Amino acid sequence: MDDVNELVEQPAEAPEIPTEPAPPIQSRFLFVDVAALRAKQLRRGARLRIVSDEGPLPHKAERLAMEEVRRGLVHYDVAPDKAKSKEGA
Repeated sequence: MDDVNELVEQPAEAPEIPTEPAPPIQSRFLFVDVAALRAKQLRRGARLRIVSDEGPLPHKAERLAMEEVRRGLVHYDVAPDKAKSKEGA
């Protein structure tokens, strides 16, 4: 009965780091939106995707998120424009 209630420790999975960088974001508004969503993930406990070989990292989640987006480590999807899809129908 004791072995049924034992917790099995599983090794922590490494964060999913993309093998190919995301395309650079040309729109500063899209950059801010993507970085804000990533900062929210970091504040909730997501693991960093930045390797700290290049010196000290910022402490705030927002700055870390902006750096991840700048380096192309955050992939994003842009939803299709609803106004354009309604016009074509």
